[in-house]
Order: sequence, then C-alpha cells, then structure tokens
Amino acid sequence: MAEEKRKEKPLFKISLAEWSLNRAIRQEKSMTNLDFPVVTAKEFKVRAIEYVNQLWEGAPDDPKYLSELKKRCDDNGVKSLLIMCDRLGRLGDPDDAKRAEAVANHQVWAEAAKYLGCHSLRVNAASAGEWDEQKKLAADGLRKLSENLQPLGLNVIVENHGGLSSNGKWLAETIGSVGMDN
Repeated sequence: MAEEKRKEKPLFKISLAEWSLNRAIRQEKSMTNLDFPVVTAKEFKVRAIEYVNQLWEGAPDDPKYLSELKKRCDDNGVKSLLIMCDRLGRLGDPDDAKRAEAVANHQVWAEAAKYLGCHSLRVNAASAGEWDEQKKLAADGLRKLSENLQPLGLNVIVENHGGLSSNGKWLAETIGSVGMDN
C-alpha cells in the first residue's frame, strides 16, 4: 500500500536547472532552449524547470518564441519556475546610472518569466567597495528590482555567486536590508 501511494505522489518535488544541460546546448548543439522542457519531461521525468538567460537562442521579448516555449511546456506537463539572469549588469554597481541600467536590463526577463508562469527571477548581487558600501549598493539595486517585479507577482532570488555574495552573513544582511517581501 505504501509503495502504491508513492507512485501516486512523489516523495519530493524537484526541478531541473537548465545549466545542467549547458554543454548540450552551448557546445554540443544537440538541443536548444526550446527543447529543454521536452527533454526534461521525456528523458528525466521531471516536471519543473529553471531557465538560464544565457542559454536562450530567442529574444525574451519575442512573442512567437515565448509562445512556442510555453506551448512545449504545456504539451509536456512542465512548469516553468524561474529564470536565472546573468550578465545583465551589476545590481550593486557603484555608478548610479549603471545600477539603474542593470535593474532595467532585468525587466525584459521578468516579463518573460511572468508570461511563462514563473514565480521568480534569480539574480546576482555583484558590487564593488567595502563590506558596508557593497551591502548598501546591492540592497538599493535589489530593492528597485523587487519594486519592479512586485506588480508582476514575481520574487527576486539572489544567488551566492562570487564576491561578498558568497559570504552568507553579508548576503543575509543585504537581503534583510532590502525591506521587500518578494
């Protein structure tokens, strides 16, 4: 009986990060971002995915591309959870204009995430300077991004991805100082 229940409901709900297949997409060219939901469902029997912006061959604001990606997810029972965003500028850049540009660069990905049914964008909190200065700058960029994403119903997830963001204490303090629920 216990084995029968386990077949009905999985013990864990897991997702597959697209980065796991980056070699197949970028080097081997054996699949594309559009294939990602299909491969995830058919080969790995996983029903939730996490995209990586660097692995998209289509523009995040191309309605035809987004529609095709969403159709492939829907046709294969795959849920889109988040988009990992890299190389869009430093959200904690010491230059106000560059920090604002980084926030703006994430917006098109947020719109794509919303369309696909994602709950979050995963971002980096890169900055420069001393501990407190980086914390202040990164929190400012993260706050502005969170404010932009809140009306879309999206969360901001910060990856511990180099520099001070890899320091748990700094990252927790920075996120805490953002003052936003999302």
